[in-house]
Amino acid sequence: MGIEATREWKGMQPRQKIRMLETQKNGSIVDGAILATDGVDVSHRLMIVPRKTMAQQRYARNRSIMGLFAEENGGYVSALFESCITMAQRFPSLSQSDIARLMFIGTYTGYSDGRLRHDNGTTIDRVALLKLTGMSRARYSEFYGRLLVEDVIREAGNTIIVNPTVFQRGESVDGTNDLQRIRLYRQSIRELYEQYGKGRDVKQLAIVFTIIPFLHFSTNVVCFNPQEYNIDQIQPMTVDKLAAMLNYAQTSKLKAAMNNVKLGGRPVFVFVEDVHDKRKRRIVVNPRVVFAGNADGLTQLRAISVLFN
Repeated sequence: MGIEATREWKGMQPRQKIRMLETQKNGSIVDGAILATDGVDVSHRLMIVPRKTMAQQRYARNRSIMGLFAEENGGYVSALFESCITMAQRFPSLSQSDIARLMFIGTYTGYSDGRLRHDNGTTIDRVALLKLTGMSRARYSEFYGRLLVEDVIREAGNTIIVNPTVFQRGESVDGTNDLQRIRLYRQSIRELYEQYGKGRDVKQLAIVFTIIPFLHFSTNVVCFNPQEYNIDQIQPMTVDKLAAMLNYAQTSKLKAAMNNVKLGGRPVFVFVEDVHDKRKRRIVVNPRVVFAGNADGLTQLRAISVLFN
């Protein structure tokens, strides 16, 4: 109820209030006019307002919360993938460094048409992409060739179009509904690339992208069953198991690399003690980098946000 409506309600006599309440319950609408139970037109007192269902209210709340969160982190692109299929299996010719650069490039995916674009809308061609990545010409040429071979990108005149089965921005593209999707927050990914992507640490950045197929859709826990809806049934993946999945010979090297990746001085990965085995650690990923859940999942993650301080 708005301020004016509240004032009007308070100014009514008790009999008028009863009349209005009875009209709300048992009144009728004829030719657009609101009629009280005795047939008198009370349209000047009441108005019809559509009422949202509980589901609609939850949807609006989720959109509001998630929209604000996305805005805080520079918006997002959707990365598409198949659960528990590693990036090495999906893109066999791409190295870890390639995967890190691919994640960065994906943040420039344009709305709807998938063309690579700067934030001001200017399209990104092959030369502009070289400048963005900060690579040497020789290495960039090899990298660009591998992206073409893996069908990650294709050229259309002087523009580059991203395969919609890899990255999308905006409305869902037909034919990709069978794939899982997760939000890559553009500002966060770009900050990470600026810090780690142009030197020897670029391989560490690749870990962010390579764990995505194992990331639980609402809790950001790395696990064996990322699509499980029952939180009590999630099967967390310990660091040693993840190391085996990603072909790391030594668990300690993977954990050290993950510990080194920071966003604004805060960890991207945190390790939580396994209640069943104190020698093992479960992995949670900072939702400001990647997140697939809804507002409820985000609220749960924010409740443990102290872990990322």
